[in-house]
Amino acid sequence: MNLIDERRESSIPLRPIQKDALSSWLETQPAAVKRWVESVEFEAGAGRSLTIPDEQGNIREVILGVGDSLWDWSTLPNELPAHAYHVGSALTRDESNRAALGWALGTYRFDRMRASDNKERGELAWPEGCDRSHVESTARATFLVRDLINTPASHMGPAELADSAKAVADDGGAAIHILVGDELLEKGYPAIHAVGRAAATDRAPRLIDFTWGDAESPKVTLVGKGVCFDSGGLDLKSAASMKIMKKDMGGGAHVLGLASMIMDAKIPVRLRVLVPAVENSVSSNALRPLDVVPTRKGISIEIGHTDAEGRVILADALAEASSDEPDLIVDFATLTGAARVALGAELPAFYTNDDDVARVLDKCGTHVSDPLWRMPLFKPYRKLIDGKVGDITNATDTALGGSITAALFLQEFVEPEITWVHIDLMAWNTSSRPGRPEGGEAMGMRAVYALIAERFT
Repeated sequence: MNLIDERRESSIPLRPIQKDALSSWLETQPAAVKRWVESVEFEAGAGRSLTIPDEQGNIREVILGVGDSLWDWSTLPNELPAHAYHVGSALTRDESNRAALGWALGTYRFDRMRASDNKERGELAWPEGCDRSHVESTARATFLVRDLINTPASHMGPAELADSAKAVADDGGAAIHILVGDELLEKGYPAIHAVGRAAATDRAPRLIDFTWGDAESPKVTLVGKGVCFDSGGLDLKSAASMKIMKKDMGGGAHVLGLASMIMDAKIPVRLRVLVPAVENSVSSNALRPLDVVPTRKGISIEIGHTDAEGRVILADALAEASSDEPDLIVDFATLTGAARVALGAELPAFYTNDDDVARVLDKCGTHVSDPLWRMPLFKPYRKLIDGKVGDITNATDTALGGSITAALFLQEFVEPEITWVHIDLMAWNTSSRPGRPEGGEAMGMRAVYALIAERFT
């Protein structure tokens, strides 16, 4: 993360400046500084920085244009020379947290499978007033999510995802139980088994299940889609669509990252995490179109399309999540292309049956620079998922409203009295932005953490 405990003697100050405050700040500076800033036409746009030299040509200080986003700080680790820096202005607690987290996330890179570039990068002293434990926990969780998604499917199958979940559970002191292969049939998870059964033996389907916290505390259950690679099944994806399908376990990665944050902060909840982990493969025993699959809840699913497998495995997991009657269920899933058509790759869609939760989640997302957008559980579309042979179909006969009908499908497996949030996300940066390199990305995780912290602390 390149954050250091103490300010070094040679440390260079970083001075955050709002765009509308630049002129007044320049009036307090030496004439040479004012001339320099004006000569390069620096306007303190958010995330734009400028090094100011002293009389010997060394860096005197760095000014940074800021708004209210942590990403404004994320440009610095890769743009500045490899010196030690410190924040040279007084910040509020929220501003200090944004500075530290923005810097930390700007240092991320996934390079474990390539030769190191050995490039030295700058270090930032922890800003005064920063909630260091929260920033460290958030950065670690974000790096975990990104690492899990970025890891090639050859190295991140259902077994490896289960191993990663065990590491998270062990670190937090959680109790974990994992069902593998035909154990899913024996214990009543036929839909998870049906989707994952075509994979090779060493990539057999699994249900990851761990719990943490006082049994008498409010119950929060996190459910994450864990399709470690999605070929599309017999309804095979095109090459272009299949290329980044290592990210289809992004929902599972998100709930592991979020769980680590909750356990780090010791939020007083009874936490449960459920990740159905499968590979959607092509084999002689793969699901076929119009097969009918039983589920844990007793609702049969008619397979309208084998590439709509994520909602099928989530059906069993959400039914089990409801069995505990938790106070809140949140599921994360890279579920539909339709959500990306509606909102683009950078803005996750969320659905909920609770208007108060929707308002708080929207507020939290804005506050922590992790926005989501509420979509409707539009009841008139429910008829579109009626099955012709089975009870419901996993793919409608229309291409319209696909994210909504997928959410309505999942809602069938959640008991109506339970507060539920469904997040349909990309989990992937299609291009690099400050602090968010191309590849796996945590989306909505910090917003949901803020919701849970506010609701249950």
